[in-house]
Amino acid sequence: MLSDIIFTNNKADFLNIFQQYKQQKCFVLIDENTEKFCLPEIENLLPDNYFPIKIKSGETNKNIDTVSYIWKSLSKNGANRKSLLINLGGGVIGDMGGFAASTFKRGIAFINIPTTLLSQVDASVGGKTGFDFMGLKNEIGCFNAPQKVLIYPQFLKTLDKDNMLSGYAEMIKHALIYDVAHYEKLKVFDIKAAQIDYDELLKLIEQSVNIKKYFVKTDPYEKNIRKALNFGHTFGHAFESYFLDTPNELLHGKAVAFGMIFDAVLSNKKCMFPMEKLFDITEFITFLYGKLLFKKSDYENLFALMQHDKKNEQEKINFTLLSAIGEVKINQTADKKEIFEAFDYYLHLK
Repeated sequence: MLSDIIFTNNKADFLNIFQQYKQQKCFVLIDENTEKFCLPEIENLLPDNYFPIKIKSGETNKNIDTVSYIWKSLSKNGANRKSLLINLGGGVIGDMGGFAASTFKRGIAFINIPTTLLSQVDASVGGKTGFDFMGLKNEIGCFNAPQKVLIYPQFLKTLDKDNMLSGYAEMIKHALIYDVAHYEKLKVFDIKAAQIDYDELLKLIEQSVNIKKYFVKTDPYEKNIRKALNFGHTFGHAFESYFLDTPNELLHGKAVAFGMIFDAVLSNKKCMFPMEKLFDITEFITFLYGKLLFKKSDYENLFALMQHDKKNEQEKINFTLLSAIGEVKINQTADKKEIFEAFDYYLHLK
């Protein structure tokens, strides 16, 4: 389930990689953003015979209709079992393109070139593919790893600050579940700087990816310790779903960032996670991401969304929590009262 991952700030490194596929018919999945900002950067390095497949960007287009369009485009333009699909984009393109490739003719090869910080540090490892269904995020999907993942931080120069912060949240998560030293480095790195140090960022990305690789390699199908990667996600997915298509819509990483505060509250209540560390995480995440705006009247709806989470078992809501930074506790459950108390903690913050 682990891909060959290449980290580089030199796009010329792509040429040798793509030369390996010059005998195959290649397709490149793009959206209007990666067509404009990213494809021109590498177009002259791609196999000469590539065919572009363009879809609309955004989570609202991560659905069966878009997957069907990808299948039709592959079929109508002569794709066969030896064809290659290159997914050039963020997590939406990686997830849907990976799923389309995994199911077209029972599976064709694909390469992911993640173009957002979130997709570089999160979707780049683990082989999760899929799409949203009936209002539920990633409800349909499968595990299938790309042949290669090419991580090129220079693409991030085209991102706005919100999308950079969205990816940074997953890096914070990796640090909190595994590596206190990495967490301290992330606290001092200026992700909001007008001129980001991309060489230093490449090192931080590689460390985050290596942390995720450890959990995926140890537990490829999320039966045990890989569940550590769900830290922040049970609350985060609920926030993301609840505010979807509203003026307060949240990017995935930002929703997870807020989710980590709530998981830290439960960690304190249930796993003796130190209160001073809870305050530290709350302060750091609030500094980067501001405040999540919700009310007591939203509790029931948020709780209902949490009950749909795929990680739940036997009608209990399942969480990944911490006993210390770098010390994770999987398969922890919390009841409605405890979850509402976590909401209360946040609403009472100054």
